[in-house]
Amino acid sequence: MSDMIRASGLAKRYKEVEALRGIDLAVPEGKVLALLGPNGAGKTTTVRCITTLLKPDAGTAEVAGIDVVADPAGARAKIGLSGQYAAVDEHLTGYENLVMVGRLYHLGKARAQARARELLERFDLADAGDRPTKTYSGGMRRRLDLAGALVAEPPVLVLDEPTTGLDVRSRQQMWDVIRELVGSGATLLLTTQYLEEADKLADDIVVIDHGLAIAHGTADELKARTGGERIEVVLADAEDRDAAHRVLSEVAVDGVRVGDNGRELTAAVSGTATDDLLRVLQGFERETVTVLDVGLRRPTLDDVFLALTGHAAESDVDGSDDTDTTDDSEMEVAR
Repeated sequence: MSDMIRASGLAKRYKEVEALRGIDLAVPEGKVLALLGPNGAGKTTTVRCITTLLKPDAGTAEVAGIDVVADPAGARAKIGLSGQYAAVDEHLTGYENLVMVGRLYHLGKARAQARARELLERFDLADAGDRPTKTYSGGMRRRLDLAGALVAEPPVLVLDEPTTGLDVRSRQQMWDVIRELVGSGATLLLTTQYLEEADKLADDIVVIDHGLAIAHGTADELKARTGGERIEVVLADAEDRDAAHRVLSEVAVDGVRVGDNGRELTAAVSGTATDDLLRVLQGFERETVTVLDVGLRRPTLDDVFLALTGHAAESDVDGSDDTDTTDDSEMEVAR
């Protein structure tokens, strides 16, 4: 199986900030690679280097065997790109947006029009296709943007945080669309802050932080790095926190995490988790700790990211996305 996307040693600096410090990626044909990390990790900079929107300072990148620096036009012909924000013209209808993209791809008027109707139907937008997109919901705009990335039927898709800002229902719809695309043979590079999204969609995951790849593997392989199951406890009263902490510390293998409200505690355990849970319940009875909920769960990718980086995946120090300031509308160029 050949790699449809390959990057080696990608580096990019913005004045005093190293946005990328040597990123390596490989995405086999028909597979999904999730690039996972918080805001500011370097995800969007990586995408822009791979999709020819930025020239890396060092390293190489290929799409479908084409060097993105040596032959950017050839590489762009193989890529469908959807950026962080839906790049649609609000004054055009959904149909007109897709026809415009088709004409830019030189599909010809008849083929562009036919392809627009096909995609509106595929993305459940047929009923809204002749309405101005300024009347669309956020989820509808995201689906239209993704449809635009598919007009020329590219073999490689790059989706930069495709579900950011969507509600739960719209996010599930986007996941269904992405699964369908991969099922039909597309190769996909997906960037996301949502660990659940990477868990559900990706064949392989690269975790990056501050411009470096810090872990690589399947979701199960990454979870295995954090040890066994977790005991999660919700206390009825925060005043029982210290007593609960003492009990959980007797079985915890890596300390006890306490939530911000002081009533939620989590402890990773080893060995037979059910035996450890029984010990904890007996300890709570001994210490007269009252709980609202207690249970076992497998480690999540949130746990993985915290273990790898020492901070949560949802935010970064400065809260910025990436250090470059390229306008997201420029991402349309890669279509």
